[in-house]
Amino acid sequence: MIKAVSYCGGVAGQTVANPSEPPVNRSEDNVSVEGSTPEAALPEIDTSKPHPARMYDYYLGGKNHFAADRETAEMGLATWRAGRVAARENRAFLGRAVRFLVAEAGITQFLDIGTGLPTTNNVHEVAQAIAPSARVVYADNDPLVLAHARALLTSSPEGRTAYIQADLRDPQSILSDPSVREVLDFSQPIALMLVAVLHFVPDEFKPAQIMATLLDALPPGSYLVASHITGEHDPVGPATGARAYRAAGLPAQLRDADQFAELAFPGLDLVPPGVTLVSEWRPQGSGPRPTPAEVSWYGGVAQVPRRRVLRPRLVGALGILRVAVRMDSLWWNWY
Repeated sequence: MIKAVSYCGGVAGQTVANPSEPPVNRSEDNVSVEGSTPEAALPEIDTSKPHPARMYDYYLGGKNHFAADRETAEMGLATWRAGRVAARENRAFLGRAVRFLVAEAGITQFLDIGTGLPTTNNVHEVAQAIAPSARVVYADNDPLVLAHARALLTSSPEGRTAYIQADLRDPQSILSDPSVREVLDFSQPIALMLVAVLHFVPDEFKPAQIMATLLDALPPGSYLVASHITGEHDPVGPATGARAYRAAGLPAQLRDADQFAELAFPGLDLVPPGVTLVSEWRPQGSGPRPTPAEVSWYGGVAQVPRRRVLRPRLVGALGILRVAVRMDSLWWNWY
């Protein structure tokens, strides 16, 4: 029996087109819900405030968004007209990365944080098309994503999917969630998906500590897939979009290629071609691709080394150098 797991209650097999409309029930023989009670209600959805997941759905041409989401998105698109192109290229990058991980790297377990609203070619759909036994856990902090996830994130008969409502800024709660631990085997390699989410974690939220917590929990041989908006190729459009997000109360920070690589992939082995524009990461076909300014989105895939080197959390690289020099000095004085 395949299990779509939710810890916030509800009925499996609901299609929720709009939270204000009654759900339409449909049966799914291969789907059940664990950790829920029929009387449990969905968390309240505040439609007066925009949310990145619903705005991203708007960029991709979806229908699961509200006026506040559209208004904030349009403020960014007014100066970054290629924003929709960038979103589509990022989504295509996700699909190519998952196919690489399953078909070439042999990965069949995925932890997707910042999932966004379900659309075509979700991680489990791409992965299970190649390896039907693949297991995927999705996590997002938007209640609307939860409503749709219970209805749409169904698994193949051989695999498993789960959804939890959680926030990237509290990584330990994700790693310790019972659904995560039940569906994913942390003794085997796992692919951590952080696609289009790190630019919503400015420096004041200590993203390096978040990354250290997540990466340190991954078994050797695991992979990280990450992408991040940048202003390097278009200094006006993405920056204006970031300001629109912040004005709406949504944290946002652009980073260049080096900053993104330092944040996401320290100590990891990057898969060729390394950190590059998402449109240039193992592209398929020979047709024309958008310009760097139109994309303005970096992506990369990297592997956790089979032999782990402990990464310092409290002492930076400069601090380690100072300690090493001091120890060397003490040694020679003693000698």
